[in-house]
Amino acid sequence: MSSFLRPSVSGQEMTEPSRIAAQYRAITSHLAIAPPVSVVIPAMNEAENLPYVFKTLPEWIHEVVLVDGNSTDNTVDVARELRPDVKVVKQVGKGKGDALISGFAACTGDIIVMVDADGSADGQEIVSYVSALVGGADFAKGSRFANGGGTDDMTTIRRLGNWVLCGLVNRKFGARYTDLCYGYNAFWRHCLDKITLDCTGFEIETLINIRVVKAGLKVQEVPSHEYNRIHGVSNLNAVRDGIRVLKVILKEKAVSKAARRRPAPFSVNVPRGEVS
Repeated sequence: MSSFLRPSVSGQEMTEPSRIAAQYRAITSHLAIAPPVSVVIPAMNEAENLPYVFKTLPEWIHEVVLVDGNSTDNTVDVARELRPDVKVVKQVGKGKGDALISGFAACTGDIIVMVDADGSADGQEIVSYVSALVGGADFAKGSRFANGGGTDDMTTIRRLGNWVLCGLVNRKFGARYTDLCYGYNAFWRHCLDKITLDCTGFEIETLINIRVVKAGLKVQEVPSHEYNRIHGVSNLNAVRDGIRVLKVILKEKAVSKAARRRPAPFSVNVPRGEVS
């Protein structure tokens, strides 16, 4: 079955191929979309990895937003050489969460995709995320443990920690995730109006996953394969960042309980126009 999205026509029919092409970008032979797609890449000293990351990004991407975390190498120069139209955001604060929040604010696309700068994500998978969104999902969540996903870069300790924390989120918030701490995700821009992002570290991914569920947004998991970092060493610390993730989960649950205990506003049904 074809999933090609045809433009809605009001008035006269749009029969000129060039006009349709100007509004719709072909993604596959069976799928074309009108919504522009922004890709946000937080990076700090990733000059060696960016050529691999940019090479996998689809040509139909509307814009790439690189958030530079005060790199001391030539990360920004490499990005501009690879893609002259790249939008570079200089990060003011610190941490991956702060970088992503800054990047989201700079996006102009209707769809926003989060991609790591270490080369662990395959940009060609973006088509799967976009397909999930245009198919009706609000949030397309990458999963290394969904059927068809996988990972080359997870120790036994990290795998166990992810499993425990994921199970905790599922029980506490009624989610049905198979993966929790993964940074390859996509969502419609309007989702930012329904969730508040207010953390600075790696736990940003968990916070997003929890708050989209609490907001009642439709989530679809997308199988994804995580590859090894190509160059450099990750700043991720399994124990330190695992504790930060746990704190976010407990804090979000405490907020939910407080909201349930708060009494509902008192109201009286009075006909309009009548003063009592």
